[in-house]
Amino acid sequence: MKYKKMLKLVATDLDGTFLKNDKSISKENLDVLQLLGEKGILRVVATGRNLKKAQEVIAHHIPFDYIVFSSGAGVYDCKNKKLLFYQNLNKVTVQQLSDFLVERDLNFHLFKPVPENYKCWYFRGSVLCSEFERYFGFHHPNAEELHMNQKIDSEACQFIVIFPNYLNRFHLLKEEIQERFPEVKVVRTSSPLETDYTWMEIFHHSVSKGNGVKFLCDRLQIGHEYTLGIGNDFNDLDLLEFTQYSYMVENGPQELKDRFLLAHSNEESAFAKAVGNHLL
Repeated sequence: MKYKKMLKLVATDLDGTFLKNDKSISKENLDVLQLLGEKGILRVVATGRNLKKAQEVIAHHIPFDYIVFSSGAGVYDCKNKKLLFYQNLNKVTVQQLSDFLVERDLNFHLFKPVPENYKCWYFRGSVLCSEFERYFGFHHPNAEELHMNQKIDSEACQFIVIFPNYLNRFHLLKEEIQERFPEVKVVRTSSPLETDYTWMEIFHHSVSKGNGVKFLCDRLQIGHEYTLGIGNDFNDLDLLEFTQYSYMVENGPQELKDRFLLAHSNEESAFAKAVGNHLL
């Protein structure tokens, strides 16, 4: 299948999409990334990782032009090493929502404002959660415990709430949060640790991978019809609803595969094969 319309921007998720399961990058994906650059097509990472974590797996020699990080909370220019955009939650919302989650005895991390959002506060609920503890293990060198009734007095990038995979509980909590805090967006994410837990990510309502890519398109005067996106999970939904040609990898959720163009799995160079459909 070939598409004749020229591309001007390609955006890809990292984990489970561009990266293999061991976080390596296939030669096919690297070759296509290089070819895109030779054709003058912009190469964009759109990831849930913060900027520091994204740069750990796409070293400086991997030729991406921009990074939309923390699911769109920030946009970074790789060539000029410059932060172009960021959007944090305001202090009032951070305090009120933190109190709300503490009162419900939930396990969560609260990430500090961009660009320092590799640092976080954490609250450990009374019910032991092995998934929370595993995730905490990745962040504890930069983590600060949040205590009951603590005053935070800071903006923040996002909350991540972790609980067992009970979708009814997720949807009830999401509904309550969005009713009480209309300034936020609640996003469901499959556990990147590949376990049976549901993650709830909470951002400013304008934050999304799609809006991060739209920011670049507006800034660089690129029409929506010249864009391609590829992802693997629910936090890619806004991206795939924005891009003209939108792919869900084979290893993604079935309900999303039914909505978008189907790509190979991340273990089979899904990025290279999907983008290859569009290169003349």
